[in-house]
Amino acid sequence: MSAQTPLPFEADTAAAAGGGEAARLLLRRALPAEPGVWDELRDDAGMLRPAWARFADRLPAPPPGRSLAEDLDDRVAQVAEQLRQDGVTHNVFGDGVPGGAAGTTTRPWSLELLPLILQPAEWAALEAGVVQRAALLEQVLADLYGPQTLLHEGLLPPALLLRHPGWLRPMIGAAPPGGLRLFIVAFDLARGPDGQWWQVAQRTQGPSGLGYVLHNRLVISRQFPDAFRELRVQHIASSYRRLLDTLESVATPLAGGHAPRIVLLTPGPYAETYFEHAYLARYLGVPLVEGGDLVVRDEQLFLKTVEGLERVHGVLRRLDDDWCDPLELRPDSALGVPGLLQAARAGSVVMANALGSAFLESPALQGFLPGIAQHLNGETLSLPSLPTWWCGEAAAWADVQEHMADKIVRSTFPQGGRTSQVRPLREAAIDEDPDAWTVQGRLRFSRAPLWGEGTLSARPAMVRVYAIADGGGRWHVLPGGMTRVARREDASVSMQRGGSSLDTWVLTDGPVDTFSMLPQRLQVDDILQRRRPVTSRTAENLFWLGRYTERTEQLVRLARATLTLIDADDDAPPPLLQALSALAVRTGLAPAGVPTLAQAPHLFERALLAGLGDAAGAYSVAFNLAALERSSVALRERLSAEQWGLIRRMGEGFAAALRVPPAAGAAAAVPGLRQVLPALDLLALQLAAMTGAQTDRMNRDHGWRLLTVGRLLERLIGLATRLEAFVRAQALGSAGGVALLLELFDSVITFRARYQRHDDLLALTELLVLDRDNPRAFAGVLRRLRTEIGKLPGGDETRGPLLALLPAEGAGLTLERLRGADEAAIAEAIGALAGELADVSQRLAERVGERFFTPAHGSDHRI
Repeated sequence: MSAQTPLPFEADTAAAAGGGEAARLLLRRALPAEPGVWDELRDDAGMLRPAWARFADRLPAPPPGRSLAEDLDDRVAQVAEQLRQDGVTHNVFGDGVPGGAAGTTTRPWSLELLPLILQPAEWAALEAGVVQRAALLEQVLADLYGPQTLLHEGLLPPALLLRHPGWLRPMIGAAPPGGLRLFIVAFDLARGPDGQWWQVAQRTQGPSGLGYVLHNRLVISRQFPDAFRELRVQHIASSYRRLLDTLESVATPLAGGHAPRIVLLTPGPYAETYFEHAYLARYLGVPLVEGGDLVVRDEQLFLKTVEGLERVHGVLRRLDDDWCDPLELRPDSALGVPGLLQAARAGSVVMANALGSAFLESPALQGFLPGIAQHLNGETLSLPSLPTWWCGEAAAWADVQEHMADKIVRSTFPQGGRTSQVRPLREAAIDEDPDAWTVQGRLRFSRAPLWGEGTLSARPAMVRVYAIADGGGRWHVLPGGMTRVARREDASVSMQRGGSSLDTWVLTDGPVDTFSMLPQRLQVDDILQRRRPVTSRTAENLFWLGRYTERTEQLVRLARATLTLIDADDDAPPPLLQALSALAVRTGLAPAGVPTLAQAPHLFERALLAGLGDAAGAYSVAFNLAALERSSVALRERLSAEQWGLIRRMGEGFAAALRVPPAAGAAAAVPGLRQVLPALDLLALQLAAMTGAQTDRMNRDHGWRLLTVGRLLERLIGLATRLEAFVRAQALGSAGGVALLLELFDSVITFRARYQRHDDLLALTELLVLDRDNPRAFAGVLRRLRTEIGKLPGGDETRGPLLALLPAEGAGLTLERLRGADEAAIAEAIGALAGELADVSQRLAERVGERFFTPAHGSDHRI
């Protein structure tokens, strides 16, 4: 393959390029440097900066037949594919509700191929500045919720504090366990045109991004393993371990010296960064919980599990302050925990970070921190923040209002669900409410290199770094961070507004940290304490994951059998057509009121084909695939990447396979039989793989057991419904009816091997109703149900009433009872049994939900 045609600007830089072929390529393909900004890739002479020259020398050699530029393009595609396979996403919403589904769109996470590289010396300066600022914020927070000397001595205006909704008066005087309020603080940093780093913003409520930082590192380091190793890029695992260790050390006294229960609190699947919540919870080894999973009793926080209430000692929260407690904060919040503030005031739970820390995120605070640092510690802040004027100070507003050309106006207080928003000066109406506005200096961010389509472009970059407390009064900075780039100069780096991310490589002159997330050797007591609990919400989602998987599999089998029968040349007996028509309507494959197969087969076929891909149609195949995906979204931290990816691909692939472009001016076309049958065949194979993953690749805890119970109950309901429909329509009087029912029960091979050419109803009853070894016979399903229910948590008083709903032995019918019965009597017996078992299964599903999925009660407390 020929090399790409040289770009117009290549000739200017090619001659000046030193180093090897890769360095010359980067310079040739880089767009001309933008004046007035810092170029992260090149120095003032147009040469690669030293770290980038070293990086270029260690780029992987391209495979035979591919140029280096083509290989880099291939790697861009590989990164995107890896993100897609891992299901790395972020949610975009516009209603200001962090966990609301309205207007939510899921987008793939955007990650660029090339990292941002930071030299050891500049990182050391940044690290020192970040540590100094994190310690200062802890001091400020402790003072403002304690003696309030900063207010009394005029170092902080009362109006700035008291008007901020993130200032929580109910927390005044509350002493957190261990005296620590901030466990992790994020700082957004940017480099100016002269190379100076500036702090742009800080995040203290529940700083986001740690999960994405980890995943970005795993993906990009695998693309450039030699460069990652030879440049001595510092590892980041110890920072995650430190965060967990700090939480556990502070929470251990609350657990009486035992291993404390730590949870990660998320707004839920519709949160902007829900993927990273699930990813981080799995990496740290802590349960991912929503507000509904927790309850406060006697000023203590508990987790609702299928075994009762389990004490929670520490919360790593990703839920903003005002949504945390509907009793004392936002009464419209369905995301928080009633009474959480009271538990925090009582000191019975560690909150990371403390409730009431949102005030520290106000941009106006930046203008006062240098004076506070000097007053409290006699220090000058080594890492400067953007020049800031709070308009609530008349002198500050008067000083800056005539020099606004190079300034921006931000809201002092949160707006539209955001910590602060930039507004044009003409819209701010500063004179009407000066307290509500803050002016900051405008900074032209440095330009980070991005590779794409054979070209190196440059985009404005901001780095988010994370300071983590160690519980001993010291702070440590994660050696890396999340670099975000904007689409253009005046755009935001926010992923909500089209930004992209880069891995951040911090180089070291010293040893590379080889720390693993594995802590010291565990003892027996640690093992007993660290069994993962199954929350009631998780159990319910697993229960429905099993039900939706089984329901979808049975629908696919019914749709294939029905469509194959329609396509067959032979005329089917009318009772069989009647049975299939009734089943299709009852299961949602066909709409109510459609003419039956016997009346108008082509109309029935068209209705069935049209409904298969209708995700809005109740109980259609597409509807159940969507429901299956919704259940799996809430289980991201428990499902493997392969299982999650399979669920997503099933829905996407089935929808794509059934898509028919409508003709111009015509209504949406209905897919044809030749299009639908292969799609159903593929979906059946994928569902079989899904069954294998659920059966053989999940830990058999109480969650898996409830998944299995849900699946078995749905199987019993479906099989009983099908048998009852065939008996009512008298469809088993023909060989075709028997063969099709065997197909729906997935028992054709066994029946033919056992009974050869016989189609007797008694033989059919033995295999499909009474055979305990047939996993799709009534007796086989009931045997497994009794086994799994007998292993659910709780004593005989819990499991006994559930088991009492089922037949004590077999299927509730024996061969001996059928001795001497004719075909009509056998049909009547199995039809009645099928109807009874379908009803029993529905009642049992309700009882399981009442026992294990509703809020746990009263005295069932465990520490």
